[in-house]
Amino acid sequence: MFDTKKRNELVIELQNYFADELSQDLGQFDGEFLLDFIITKMGPAFYNQGLNDAKQVVERKLLDISDEIYEIEKEE
Repeated sequence: MFDTKKRNELVIELQNYFADELSQDLGQFDGEFLLDFIITKMGPAFYNQGLNDAKQVVERKLLDISDEIYEIEKEE
């Protein structure tokens, strides 16, 4: 899903979070397993929410376009 560079960045973010917020060390191996868990178990919910948000934006834009087209229609 993510390229190696991005995965490493995400693992580092997890390690920093564990160190700063939980005062726990998270090794590279454990960080990768945690990242895989988050991606597998929680990723779909975030992905679907992103799709729903994008859908709402597109629907609002389509309504705006429809309104603008209605405004320039000529009476017959």
